[in-house]
Amino acid sequence: MVLKDHQTFEETHTKVIHEFSKTLEMFGLTPADARLFVTLYINKSPMTLDEMSEALGKSKTSMSTGIRALADQGLVERVWKKGFRKDLYRANENLYKTFMSSYIQKWQMAADDQERSLETIEHDLRSQFQSITKEKKMKEADHLYKRIEDMRNFHQMIAQAFNELDPDKDPSIK
Repeated sequence: MVLKDHQTFEETHTKVIHEFSKTLEMFGLTPADARLFVTLYINKSPMTLDEMSEALGKSKTSMSTGIRALADQGLVERVWKKGFRKDLYRANENLYKTFMSSYIQKWQMAADDQERSLETIEHDLRSQFQSITKEKKMKEADHLYKRIEDMRNFHQMIAQAFNELDPDKDPSIK
């Protein structure tokens, strides 16, 4: 009976990792990085690269690459344990704040970059507009100019919406 319970538990453990990983993939994590994060999150204590490698059946190099990617996004942190020589890592505990902050920051940066690009294009179009002499081309340029304005407004609305969703700006979320 103990073996059956152990197998059932291991199957459930694997399902949890697999299913929650799908959610994290929606935040732009690769499937491997998502599984690594979930493994760290559900583990009771910090893990070494060797332990992660064994748990996921992947190489230590692969785990190192995954940990670096997760750390760069602020999703995991290296921890110190007295008398322990190997690096230990743990997942950040506050799932909502951790993922929403990371995701929103990416979106805000992308929206800002795109808005700046559209602003540059708009400036170029304004410069060209003065040299357009044909009426048909003037109407096309005017239409394009208005569409660019709409696109810039869209990016500004995105930035405002994400700013309102940002858990770092909500004192009630810790």
